[in-house]
Amino acid sequence: MKFIAKGLVMATISMLGCLQPALAEESKTESLTDKALKYEKLGVTINSANHTFAEKYPLQYNSWKATSESADLDSALEEDPRYVILWAGYAFSKDYNKPRGHYYAVTDVRDILRTGAPKDENDGPQPMACWTCKGPDAARLLEEKGERGYFDPKWAKYGAEIVNSIGCADCHDTNSEEFKQGKPALQVARPHVLRALNTVGWKFEDLDKHGKRAAVCANCHVEYYFKNKTDVTFPWDKGVDVDSIEKYFDEIEFADWTHALSKTPMLKAQHPDFEVWSQGVHGKNGVTCIDCHMPKVKDKDGNVYTDHKIGNPFDQFDATCKTCHEQSKETLQARVAEHKKQVKDAMIKLEDQIVKAHFEAKAAWDAGATQDEMTDIQTAIRHAQWRWDYSAAGHGSHMHAPDVMLHVIATGIDRAADARAKLGVVLTKHGVETPVAIPDISTKEKAQKAIGLDIPKEQAAKDEFLKTVVPQWEAEARAKGLLPAEEVKPAAVVAPKAEAK
Repeated sequence: MKFIAKGLVMATISMLGCLQPALAEESKTESLTDKALKYEKLGVTINSANHTFAEKYPLQYNSWKATSESADLDSALEEDPRYVILWAGYAFSKDYNKPRGHYYAVTDVRDILRTGAPKDENDGPQPMACWTCKGPDAARLLEEKGERGYFDPKWAKYGAEIVNSIGCADCHDTNSEEFKQGKPALQVARPHVLRALNTVGWKFEDLDKHGKRAAVCANCHVEYYFKNKTDVTFPWDKGVDVDSIEKYFDEIEFADWTHALSKTPMLKAQHPDFEVWSQGVHGKNGVTCIDCHMPKVKDKDGNVYTDHKIGNPFDQFDATCKTCHEQSKETLQARVAEHKKQVKDAMIKLEDQIVKAHFEAKAAWDAGATQDEMTDIQTAIRHAQWRWDYSAAGHGSHMHAPDVMLHVIATGIDRAADARAKLGVVLTKHGVETPVAIPDISTKEKAQKAIGLDIPKEQAAKDEFLKTVVPQWEAEARAKGLLPAEEVKPAAVVAPKAEAK
């Protein structure tokens, strides 16, 4: 398999993306990518109702539905309250949970405090873009409404339309003859994703089957930002590594928010899984997401199918790791655990330094520091936290590319040290005693109180929203056939943990 690089600025990914074959001759039929590049509708039909595939594809459907077994809703803010300080002034400081099964993608974005408690379609803090990765209804609406009709409204505008969690039509052309014959018929139907893939030399239609397997996961498992505060955009113009994306954001002077303590223009990484995977040993050797997370398995009758219960590869060890590795499951698990500990330990060291830098910067501002004195410090804080978040936000980065992650974190520690060294000079100049006192942030609640959040008030509003607005959305969706006529809940759902009052 060969990878075609697109220009010198794509040097990083050209070394990694070994999945793309030599480009085929230009097809006479205009591809979906060609249409996306012209910002035209793709001309596809998206059957987004997941339940309609249950009867014809029971093995795949039931294994997909089994992602409901990954039901635990654990607060990452409770586990590591430093996150609250790192994201002070941004909605992630209010509520941020560890990922769970695809089955809950829609539920979780509705329930999270970050999306607020809109009372009508013009209310609430977030744009429609927040739905874009949550399921095939997003792809359907992008086609029906066009990109402007989809991205311009508020998040609540199409709450009754985005009801199917990540499912069949996110990855497959379910209306094709190929799909009806039981073949994958892989398809990307989000125009912004097609444009981004094309930017790094991965024109979807020219990829081989292995490349397409990775590319469909890049519908969602990527770094992105909201261009003009509305449009989902992948910052890949210069490359996918941490430095190239940072340079892209710096050159356009983009910031997700201004930090409440340090007044720094900040970047929030999302989940750069495709990017990190492509830099790691598996990506470099053509081992895709599907190979590890969706292996071929047999049912009790010996029928072979692709397991759609996306989860930990060790759960299906014989069908995943063992197809390449000769080591025992226990040996590989121990190695992964070691990598995870190394990455996590280094990550916490970086967190500690950035938290101190934010409080020290606040002390400097409070003492009368000027913007000229603080600009270089803010840049160092921004770059340090970007490297921390690029490492922390991904799913399984310690497995996909532990060497890359340790390097990213090390460069982040270097930038944090630079920020704190310069802060020491500014603090001394303005007569501030050091070390700067840091409040008790040992729990999520204490950390949120330290930055002035009123979580009980926000939770009460969210509870009312979930009780009154969401049932209306679901009723409308059932009437349209987007959901089954009768609600069917999985047996082992764990209820979300309530915020502390």
